[in-house]
Amino acid sequence: MPLNLSDLLAALGLFLVLEGIAPFLNPRGVKRAFARLLEVHDRELRFAGLGSMLVGVLILYLVR
Repeated sequence: MPLNLSDLLAALGLFLVLEGIAPFLNPRGVKRAFARLLEVHDRELRFAGLGSMLVGVLILYLVR
């Protein structure tokens, strides 16, 4: 099943909606979280990013 432009735009739209929920509901909390993020070491942040990507790929694999 090839990915078409409609699927890609739907995924992007859903991503933007989900990303916007936290700042809309709790802007101060998001600011605090970003301030704490500056204290995280690069290696830990990379590991979290890698984990997030792997979970995303797994979800895509299971759904597709």
